[in-house]
Amino acid sequence: MSPPRPPQRLYLITPPVGDPASFAPALEGALAAGDIAAVLLRLADADERTLLNRAKAIAALVQRRDVALLLEDKPELVARAGADGAHLSAIEPFAAALSLLKPERIAGAGGLHSRHDAMLAAETGADYVMFGDPDLNHGRLGHRLGHRLPFDEVLERLTWWAELLEIPCVAYAASLDEVAPLAQTGADFIALGEWIWNEPQGAAAAIQAAAEILAATAAQ
Repeated sequence: MSPPRPPQRLYLITPPVGDPASFAPALEGALAAGDIAAVLLRLADADERTLLNRAKAIAALVQRRDVALLLEDKPELVARAGADGAHLSAIEPFAAALSLLKPERIAGAGGLHSRHDAMLAAETGADYVMFGDPDLNHGRLGHRLGHRLPFDEVLERLTWWAELLEIPCVAYAASLDEVAPLAQTGADFIALGEWIWNEPQGAAAAIQAAAEILAATAAQ
């Protein structure tokens, strides 16, 4: 029998960061609010030097809390920024980025359109796969022909993966209401995205609420 999976943890996705100094207070509060395993840094468009400086500033803030910092779709900056790895939002760029990341750094795969894509990412060397991740229009990636992936299908894929494979899976929660059903699939990490930074009570409150849901799920 496979050993039991570790306790579920949270995975934070930032909004596109253009000014690390102005974003730092919100991020500091978020990191203090729950058990955060990793932060996925999304960088606002800029020249390469500016992107590198932004990534370095956020890396210093995140890593001093023993939280991993991943860069979204910027594998070429990971080593120079001192980040822990990268998350690639489609199977083709994931495969192309492996030589830049492995074996020293984390390679995460998202934007997986099928079970086959997820298995291919795992076989190729993914350290984790993500299901239900958001697209630019706040839908969900991972569905053929451009249709949004239904939430029930996200749950089904996560349950299938958690039951059969040991490579960790990340479940993206598009709202606080989705955290409990996602956690019940056995997903290793629950990702909280851009919506938490717009919560009226602040990101820290949303993270505390999500952490309480994970604790309640674990106690069941």
